[in-house]
Amino acid sequence: MSADYTAMWQELGLDLEAHDGLLTVLGAAYRDIYLSQQNRPEAMAYFDFCVSGIHGLRIKELMEAQAEGRKVVGSFCLYVPEEIILAAKGISVGLCAGADLGTGQSGRLLPNNTCALIRSFVDFKLAKVCPYFEASDLVIGETTCDGKKKAYEILGELHNTFVLEVPHTKSASARALWRSEIGRLVGRVKELSGVTITAEGLAEGIRIVNAKRAALQRLARLRAAEPAPISGRDALLINQIQFYDDPVRFTESVHALCDELDGRVAEGEGVAPSSAPRVLVSGCPMAAPNWKVPFLVERNGGVIVGEESCVGERGTRNEVAEGGSSCEKMLDAIAERYLQIDCAVFTPNEERIGHIIEMARDLNADGVLQYVIQFCTPYSMETHRVEEAMRQEGLPLLKLETDYSMEDAGALETRIQAFLEMLTARSER
Repeated sequence: MSADYTAMWQELGLDLEAHDGLLTVLGAAYRDIYLSQQNRPEAMAYFDFCVSGIHGLRIKELMEAQAEGRKVVGSFCLYVPEEIILAAKGISVGLCAGADLGTGQSGRLLPNNTCALIRSFVDFKLAKVCPYFEASDLVIGETTCDGKKKAYEILGELHNTFVLEVPHTKSASARALWRSEIGRLVGRVKELSGVTITAEGLAEGIRIVNAKRAALQRLARLRAAEPAPISGRDALLINQIQFYDDPVRFTESVHALCDELDGRVAEGEGVAPSSAPRVLVSGCPMAAPNWKVPFLVERNGGVIVGEESCVGERGTRNEVAEGGSSCEKMLDAIAERYLQIDCAVFTPNEERIGHIIEMARDLNADGVLQYVIQFCTPYSMETHRVEEAMRQEGLPLLKLETDYSMEDAGALETRIQAFLEMLTARSER
């Protein structure tokens, strides 16, 4: 970062020494994992710029918006409708939850068998190193799993927090509950912002978020080309940045990248040889800066062609139906769209299994890597169903259960190498 944002971070109440240490570590990791890649698309320069300013320039933008009376709303999950926040002239941002800080501060509040994502966001808050946390006027949580549900009780003692109840079935009564929760959220956002949510505001919010999803869908389709025109690491990074960047600016930048990738596909140009094993990653979300597994896959000759993940196609697959004639009809459409998300917390969850098969076929995947964060019960238990479906589909599957630390990187790399070698041998038969 060229500008000095120390005064801004101090105003937010960050622990400056710890924050400087975090930026140093992440900067080095970014150089090694991303900037070291060969033959990257030129349009990735914008996303590199986003990362360079993720704790600086973007936070400055948020604080300037707050000075104009706008509210910043932080969240961790796809079930928080950005459309509603935009309709109240607010700004939706993702919160830090993808790194092992090594501080262990969450250990005094959470049990040892808590998943890395929950430990991470509590650590980030306690350590005061996430400017998005400190800049958020409100954090919206959701009851997607028992661990997060109880962690939000703790977070509520540390930050202004509102929790949405997400049903775990898609029955008629569950849909009615979810629709009522959407209404409750509208009331809380109105109370926070002082802005009455109108049909015009909702229509604009829906249009903006649908456009962002359409751009990411375009990117996802391009990854079906052989050879792959973009690395899995870069595609994951883009999906991570969508939660932080201005949505309109982000959408324009994704389309600019896709224009370049169209040219690459036409010329048969790729980031890896056509013979590189094509891997679909499925499972838990990889929140920024969780880049360990994609780096290990692609460093060892594979190429990731899709993410069946909340930070991937699960979050962008469906759009909100446009054209509603009133606020209530638009909120109905928003509720319906968000309940189409096939998170592993739902039971039954046939949609997710079908989507993994569909993605593997569409992206010409040679194998599936089932990524599970340690102690994440829903995705870990659903792996059995995924394994059986892949067996019937004739696709090899590797399950990796890990956390955010680098301590197991060597062991993971050995297993990944063996998996890629097996995929290569299968393709040569």
